[in-house]
Amino acid sequence: MKKIDAHLHLAKVIAGYCTRGESRAAGNGKVAWANGDTYQLIPEGMGDDCFLAETALKLMDENEVEKAVLMEGSLYGFQNAYYLDVMRTYPDRFCPTVSVDPFMTGHMAVLDRFLGREGFRSAKFEVSSGGGLMGANDPFVLSGPRMMEIFKLVESYHGTVTIDMGDFDMDSHQPAAMARVASRCPNLKIVLCHLLAPKHAFHKEWIAALEMLRQDNVWFDVSSVPKILAPDAYPYPDAVSHLLEAKKIVGGKRLMWGTDAPFALTHDSYEHLADYLMGAGAFSEDELADLYYNNANEVYFSS
Repeated sequence: MKKIDAHLHLAKVIAGYCTRGESRAAGNGKVAWANGDTYQLIPEGMGDDCFLAETALKLMDENEVEKAVLMEGSLYGFQNAYYLDVMRTYPDRFCPTVSVDPFMTGHMAVLDRFLGREGFRSAKFEVSSGGGLMGANDPFVLSGPRMMEIFKLVESYHGTVTIDMGDFDMDSHQPAAMARVASRCPNLKIVLCHLLAPKHAFHKEWIAALEMLRQDNVWFDVSSVPKILAPDAYPYPDAVSHLLEAKKIVGGKRLMWGTDAPFALTHDSYEHLADYLMGAGAFSEDELADLYYNNANEVYFSS
C-alpha cells in the first residue's frame, strides 16, 4: 500500500533550543542539551551527527512510502535552509515546512520569503511547553494577535499550518484556541500533531478536545501515538483503539499516518511504525488508503 509519511524530521545540523537550553550533536546519534541532558535522538547507524534526506529515502523506499512531509522541531533546531535544498533536489518526494520563533523581530519576513518566493506550502510550529516555543518563551495564546497574523499569512498563500501543542497538562495545550483559529481562518488547512497526545489520565479531556476541533479545515496526524501510549508494544493495540475512537468523532478523512522519525525509531523500527495499522484488522481498505495516503496528499501536496 502506498504511503505518505505525514510527520518526518530531517536534520543537517542539530541546533535545538527549548526549555533545556541549546542542543548539539554529541556523536553516535546522541544529542546533548545545555542543562546536561543527553539521549539517543537518531538510531545508531542512521547518522552520527545528522539525519539526512538520503537516509530517510532509503527507509521510505523499503516501506512503500512515496512521499513525506518534513516537519520542523525544536529537538533538532530549525532546518529551513536545508529543507529548501531538499525540496529542490527531490521535488516529487518531500513537502517541507517552514518555522520561525514568532517572537523574533523579523519572523514575518522569513515566513513570507519561504511561503512566497521559495514556494513552500506549509508552516509548522512546535509550541509545546516542554520542548517547543513555550519552553523557550513565556506562554502565549495561540489565537492571540501575534499568532493570528501568522495564520492569516499562511491562509493568504492557501497553505497548511501544523501545530504541536504538547501534552494536556501544559500551558501550550490550547484546543479551544485552535478551534477559534479554525473558525477565523476558514481557508487555512490546520493539522494538529500526534492526535493531541492522548494519555489515559486525560482521556475525557482528549475526547472533549477532539469534539471541539471537529471542523472542516482541521486534520490530525497520528505520529508518535504508540510512543506516547507506552508501554503499548507492537502491534500497538492501545494506539489502534485510540485511533478508532478518534475516527468515530472526527471521521477517517481527518486522520493521517506518520512516524515522527528519526527519534521515534529509537523506540521501534520504521517497518513496525509503517505496518501496524495494516495488520490491526480494524480499518477497511478504503480507510487505510485515506489514513496512509489520500488525506495527507490532499492537505500537503494538493495545490
